[in-house]
Amino acid sequence: MNVAWLMRMKRWVQHPPSAGRVKFVFAVVLAGALIFAAEYFGYWPEWATTQRIKNPF
Repeated sequence: MNVAWLMRMKRWVQHPPSAGRVKFVFAVVLAGALIFAAEYFGYWPEWATTQRIKNPF
C-alpha cells in the first residue's frame, strides 16, 4: 500500500460518504447479486442472455 492510498483513506475517514450514497451503493450491489442469483438458479429469461460471436479470424 502506498502513500496515495493512505491519504485517500484519511480523507474518507474525515469526510465519510453520505447516507444516501451508502444506500445507493448497497442497492447497486444488491441488484447485481439478484441478477447473478436469478441467472445461476435458471430464472433468467433466455431472451436476456447474450450470445458470443465467434471470431472470424
